[in-house]
Amino acid sequence: MDWTVLTAIISVTAAISGIVLGWVGKTKAYKAEVVQEATADASLHTDVSYIKTGILDIRVDLRDLGRRMDDFSERLTRVEESAKQAHKRIDEMKE
Repeated sequence: MDWTVLTAIISVTAAISGIVLGWVGKTKAYKAEVVQEATADASLHTDVSYIKTGILDIRVDLRDLGRRMDDFSERLTRVEESAKQAHKRIDEMKE
């Protein structure tokens, strides 16, 4: 065999193996990128769900606080009326 033929065969083999290895590397990188994006999307979905749950909890607490404020408002009105009547009685006692 001639050295030029042997050199040509080695060159073609090296070129083909370079193409195959490049393709395999690109495929692995693509798969890793898909996995990374899927992980990021799942994390984002989890975070959004957590925020949604937190907002719902805040709404429930806000409704409860509104009810309590209404109750306190009623009680304050009653106390003011009672104090007003007590002042009237005290004024009558002084006279």
